[in-house]
Amino acid sequence: FQNGVKMALADKSKSGCLENEEFVQFYKILTERKDMWRVFQDYSRDGQTLTLAELKDFLRQEQQEGERSWEHAQELIDRYEPSETAKKQGAMSIDGFQMYLVSPEGAIMDPQQLTLSQDMSRPLSHYFICSSHNTYLMEDQLRGQSSQEAYIQALKRGCRCVEVDCWDGPNGEPVVYHGHTFTSKILFRDVITTLGEYAFKASEFPVILSLENHCSVEQQRVMAQLLDTILGDMLLREPLDGLVHQELPSPHDLKGKILLKAKKIGGLEENETLTDEATDEISDEAEPESPSAENLSAEAICLHDKFRSLTQACNFLSPQKSKFSRELSDLVVYCKSVHFHSFEYSRLHSKCYEMSSFSESKARKLAKDTGTEFVHHNSRQLSRVYPSGMRTDSSNYNPQELWNVGCQIVALNVQTAGLEMDLNDGLFRQNGCCGYVLKPDFMRNDDSFDPERPQDWDGYTSLQLSIQVISGQQLPKVNQKEGSIVDPLVRVEIYGVSQDQAKQETSYIDNNGFNPLWNETLNFIIHVPELALVRFVVEDYDKASRNDFMGQFTVPFTCIQPGYRHIHLLSKDGTAIPLSTLFVNVKISEVTTEV
Repeated sequence: FQNGVKMALADKSKSGCLENEEFVQFYKILTERKDMWRVFQDYSRDGQTLTLAELKDFLRQEQQEGERSWEHAQELIDRYEPSETAKKQGAMSIDGFQMYLVSPEGAIMDPQQLTLSQDMSRPLSHYFICSSHNTYLMEDQLRGQSSQEAYIQALKRGCRCVEVDCWDGPNGEPVVYHGHTFTSKILFRDVITTLGEYAFKASEFPVILSLENHCSVEQQRVMAQLLDTILGDMLLREPLDGLVHQELPSPHDLKGKILLKAKKIGGLEENETLTDEATDEISDEAEPESPSAENLSAEAICLHDKFRSLTQACNFLSPQKSKFSRELSDLVVYCKSVHFHSFEYSRLHSKCYEMSSFSESKARKLAKDTGTEFVHHNSRQLSRVYPSGMRTDSSNYNPQELWNVGCQIVALNVQTAGLEMDLNDGLFRQNGCCGYVLKPDFMRNDDSFDPERPQDWDGYTSLQLSIQVISGQQLPKVNQKEGSIVDPLVRVEIYGVSQDQAKQETSYIDNNGFNPLWNETLNFIIHVPELALVRFVVEDYDKASRNDFMGQFTVPFTCIQPGYRHIHLLSKDGTAIPLSTLFVNVKISEVTTEV
């Protein structure tokens, strides 16, 4: 109806159709933004243009650009002002102003953070690493399809740690699938071929191949041969420069390399002669978890019990020891899988290249009970966390809890859209989406940082985040029925240490998804900015049932640009929703306490 009125206003000839100039006028009326016009008017003396000085004042006062504002003002005019006349006068019209604010430079995420901008020369243990669990699965953990396409999607998404579950297959060929389930099987050979082709298309930094090995010694030798011949020089076979150091090498040092994570007999320092076969304890990940901690359907519990019975039967028929071939063991360099005993044991005995895997429940308990020790442990060694075996529907846990204690490899079922993957995508959107994000200083040194008590840390300082949710533009329809109109609201969610977890939302706007106007301000206190993620969610309000998801965008707090910004919304699966945005004003300030 609103667009029909605007079209009638543009149809000056009253012909019922729009001629060329009338269409241009209609487009201008359609895209007119009163919310941005008001901001423009606050800084324009004549109400028509922003002079270079006025634009500089806007950049300094509202966008908090400081000394950079003068030079940047001229750059913005040159880049976004469509009028040559205004350009010659060193001024910006409302059209140029609007084009700037909807551009990447006007987005809430600092575009410089979208490029490779972090120090990549630190040890591997100093980075969060984008990671996938049961990467071969396209769907659920019980009946889902296994496919090479799942590896392609995960690697394109930026994953730098992928998982392969290997079992004996027919004709001496190892296969990949979720053991003791009805998931389909694919050849190990095909998985490694896919990995070799796609490992470094999205990022040049190392890929960790997390191997859950259930194969006989004979088929392990086949696996080692396939890894060697298919991956060639991409596969890391020995320590860099032939030496074993006290720290892991850096992502920069390991560019273009694939690292095998698996059991290894002996250490890198030892030149012992291994027999063709060696024996070690089974992987922690082979042990199914109890269902008591999860809220599951009766069917899921029944299926889990059957899976557990099968596993126990297999363990009864074969001893609780697994044999490993020398050929496969020799390919493990910097990611030797070891059983976790205690933080004290690791501190006294473990090597930097030894890493442990933790179920989500075990990792959560350690994080809550011994957070500071977990942070110290993860400054020296890699830790991998994986979802509960009870998550048969391929659901995910909240990764933030484990990032809070510095766990690097927090593996998720990347095929499952939702909050958890939004957080994962949000964290790894920075640093050029390369799959590696440098941890904060206090997680890389000997600071006594406890995520449960951040105020006790010497470097503690809190910030106030104020977000004025101004308006929305062309929000997506949820119900595709003709005539359906959404009632949108915006919720801002903070994820970080426990003290920072918070949510606030605006009121909903009746029947307007085209240009809803809120002008509501939400305020938050952020205790550990370096770990906080801010998630903007738009929902269609429904008083009779659960609100419908419309779009979201998640950004690390440290990557937020203050000032008037647009948020370009993403769909549930993380893809862009064209032209769908929120317009906000962000203010960040130090928290002052009155004496």
